[in-house]
Amino acid sequence: MARMLSVFFALFVALSAVAVPVERRQTGNLECNINRAQIVVALAQTGSAVKAINGTDAATEAQKTAAQTGLTSSGEGIAQIAVALVAGQAAPAAARLQTQQGLLDAQAALGNITDPTVADAVSAAQSKLATAITAGNNVVANCK
Repeated sequence: MARMLSVFFALFVALSAVAVPVERRQTGNLECNINRAQIVVALAQTGSAVKAINGTDAATEAQKTAAQTGLTSSGEGIAQIAVALVAGQAAPAAARLQTQQGLLDAQAALGNITDPTVADAVSAAQSKLATAITAGNNVVANCK
């Protein structure tokens, strides 16, 4: 996750510095680019919060793994979008859907953790994930 975060920021900086003729939606205005950075940061924070869930039963660990898989998939979608933006191409619809689905998968997995001994850690992860989902929704709304 940290690697993806650094790759995205490098691509973000490159996009800001390169004068590639792309549609406004692709380069985005300040608010759009802030939202893009927010989802990347929130995704990394969510990953750290999920990693902190230390359940003692197999069911909790399985849901933790499922949440991590969803976050990884979402991050991969964001990376594909960033690469397209830097190349002056439209963000692939499949990458946007992958990002959304990964967030939803992580949300479902966290919601399925019922171990009371990790309730605080799960709540913290859900809070970070909610921030990532809000940032993603803001990207959709503001990057037009």
